[in-house]
Amino acid sequence: MKILIVGNGARESAIALKLNSDKRISKLYFAKGNATTDSLGQNVYEDSIEGLRDFAIKERIDLTIVGPEAPLVGGIVDEFKKHNLKIFGPRKRTAELEGSKAFSKKFMQTHNIKTAKAKVFEAYQDAIDYVRTQEFPLVIKASGLAGGKGVVIAEDLAEAEMTIHQFMIERIFGDAGIQLVIEEYLKGFEASIIAFSNGDKLFPCIPVKDYKKAGSGDTGPNTGGMGSVAPSPEFTEAHQKDFDENILKPTLVGLHASNIRFKGFIFFGLMVTANGTYLLEYNMRLGDPETQVIMALLENNLYDVIMDCIEGNDIELKFSDKKAVCLVMCSGGYPRQIETGFEIRNTEKVTSQLLFAGARVKGNQILTTGGRVLSLVATGDTFEEARKEVYKDADLIHYDYEYYRDDIGKF
Repeated sequence: MKILIVGNGARESAIALKLNSDKRISKLYFAKGNATTDSLGQNVYEDSIEGLRDFAIKERIDLTIVGPEAPLVGGIVDEFKKHNLKIFGPRKRTAELEGSKAFSKKFMQTHNIKTAKAKVFEAYQDAIDYVRTQEFPLVIKASGLAGGKGVVIAEDLAEAEMTIHQFMIERIFGDAGIQLVIEEYLKGFEASIIAFSNGDKLFPCIPVKDYKKAGSGDTGPNTGGMGSVAPSPEFTEAHQKDFDENILKPTLVGLHASNIRFKGFIFFGLMVTANGTYLLEYNMRLGDPETQVIMALLENNLYDVIMDCIEGNDIELKFSDKKAVCLVMCSGGYPRQIETGFEIRNTEKVTSQLLFAGARVKGNQILTTGGRVLSLVATGDTFEEARKEVYKDADLIHYDYEYYRDDIGKF
């Protein structure tokens, strides 16, 4: 079998390593891939939907797995299915649950899914007038795709007005910010639950704790994720029950009521407060860096799980009882201005799982190419055991302007 994995992050590296040991798979292709996938198969330097479709037809790809959100929102699944190409992911209409926060918020409200109170705005002055009547802090979200960076917790009116101006007038995230969702601030801790969908049912994985802020101690701007641990040490059985009853089940009811039946992943971004578990957002894909720790603990054969979902079969997910820690190493300045092109040294000394993201092989060197450069993943009987291993390896790896948080796995 030939498999195409779309994406170039550590998430795709984790998927690739999970599939790499399956002897039924004759070749792995990656679009566009990275320094990890370069050693596991063939990187394909094509990212247009039409180009990937043509490649899949030419190479007779048996299965395509889509990592990032942009091609899903762009309709890659619709295009592949037109040509009877097997692909795991939601169609364009379903991907709008991630592609438009306004659409997803309306879906939550319509189907009585436990979520923060919110309003949607399409006019700049309406948004300004609204925040002038509200208590702070407030959460301001760009409705469209902004690479995990289009969310600001405004502490006061001045910050709220500045954020609205940046999103809607300055267009710092392009068209993603022309529509805003402004919602109440929920105080608590975040958790992520990713589920497989077989078109009829949802099968959740273990809960994950993700570290979104750039700085240690949860300081600085939001990022795509600076690290993760699984299972989430804070997420109790009571939180799980609340999630099942007030988020998971009504989401499934809402999907059926909306005639949305997809074979792929759905990500629940949660906030757990003193008043229970609330849904912050949907992603219609695997998360990054959540995938790295989920794949480290998943005991099932990933290809079999995906194929069972595609065929509409029920699945039974099994996870190791060990603990997993993922540390993300970044380029200094991430998620804002960064410099790239620096050699990554001492990778051969690493003992934990090394998953490249923003890194490419050039000659006999591996060079940085992005903000999130690589992930280090380890498992252990305790979080501290896994944590020690990834930080030991982070101390070994060197490249100019490297940066990482020092508190991943500390609770």
